[in-house]
Amino acid sequence: MSEPTLGLERAGLQDLYRSLCLTRAAEERLELLQKQGHVTGGLYRSLGQEAGAVGAAYALRRRADGTGDMLCHTIRAAGALFLFGGELIDYFRQYMAKGTSPTRGREANVHWFDFEKGFVGPVSPLGTMIEIMAGMTLSFRVRGEDRIGIVFYGDGASSTGAWHEGLNFAAVQRCPMILIVENNQWAFSTPTSKNTRVSSFTEKGPGYGIGAEAVDGTDVLAVFDAVRRAALQVRSGGGTHMIELNYFRRKGHAQHDPQDYVDPAVIRAWEKKDPLDLYRSRLLRNEWASEDELVAIEEETFEECRVAAEAAIAEPYPEGAEAVSGVYTDVHTPHPWTRSSSPDPTLA
Repeated sequence: MSEPTLGLERAGLQDLYRSLCLTRAAEERLELLQKQGHVTGGLYRSLGQEAGAVGAAYALRRRADGTGDMLCHTIRAAGALFLFGGELIDYFRQYMAKGTSPTRGREANVHWFDFEKGFVGPVSPLGTMIEIMAGMTLSFRVRGEDRIGIVFYGDGASSTGAWHEGLNFAAVQRCPMILIVENNQWAFSTPTSKNTRVSSFTEKGPGYGIGAEAVDGTDVLAVFDAVRRAALQVRSGGGTHMIELNYFRRKGHAQHDPQDYVDPAVIRAWEKKDPLDLYRSRLLRNEWASEDELVAIEEETFEECRVAAEAAIAEPYPEGAEAVSGVYTDVHTPHPWTRSSSPDPTLA
C-alpha cells in the first residue's frame, strides 16, 4: 500500500527530488571549481542536510512579484534559495566573485537578496537574521498582508544574544514567522552538547510562549509536512513557531576544515541516512516515479549545473573602480560629531 503523498501530485513528488538533486549537483560542481582554482573563498557544503532546506521552502508560497512569503536562508540552505527563484548561474557567479554577480563581486556565496522573489541573504554576524525577519514579518501583520516569513538558523547561532532577543521580540509581537533550527550537531568544531543543556531545541519554545516541534531533517516529506502545518497556523494568526531539523553535517564547517574532530564511524553511520538515497528509494517503492524518470532528473540537474558553471567561468571579474561604486553618495553629509577629533556631547 502506497504511503500518503501529503496532497502532492506525482509531478510535485518528483519535483522535490529534482530540487534535492540540483542542490547536491550545484555543491559538487562548486567543489570541483574550487579545486580548479576558480573559487578562492570558503565553500560550505550541506551534504546530509539538503532535505531540510528543500522540504521547508517547498511548503511556502513562492512568487516573483513581491507578494509571496519571505525567506532568510543560511549558507547551507541553497536548496531553499533555488526554490525561491535564486538563479543557478548567480550562485556560481557569487562564489567566483564575478563582476556579473548580484553583488558585483563584493560578497560571496549566498549573500544576496531579491525582494521581488522573496529572499534575503544571511549576514555574517550570526543570530541577527532572526531580528531582521521579525521586523519584516511584523510589517506583514501591521499591514494585514497574508504573508509569512521563514528564517533558518544553525544550532550554534542559537547561543547568541541576538537570536534570543529576536525570538523574544517575534514571540511577543506574534510575528507570522517560522524559525527553522538546523541541528546538524556541530557549530564549526563545537558539539551541540557544549552549546546548550537541553536535549532538543524545542524545549526552548515554551520559554518564549511559542509552539515548537522536532522532525527528522533527512526526510524531505516529513519536513514539508511540518512546515506546511506550521505555515497554516502562523498564517491564521497563531504567531511565531519553531521547527527543529535533526540531521548531521557530513562535511567540515567549510571545505578547508578536515573535520578530524569527528569520529569517522559516526560519519559512516549517517551516510546510511543520506536524504537523496532515502527519498529516491521511497519514490520507487511507492511507484511515484520510475527508474528512468529519476535517472533523467539526475542527468538533467547535473547538466544544468555544468552549463551554468561554465558560463559563469567565462564572465569577467569586476574592475577595480567598481569597489567604490554604489558605496558613496554625491549628497554631502555633515561629519558626525562622534567622529570629530574633540567630540562635543552637547551636539548629540
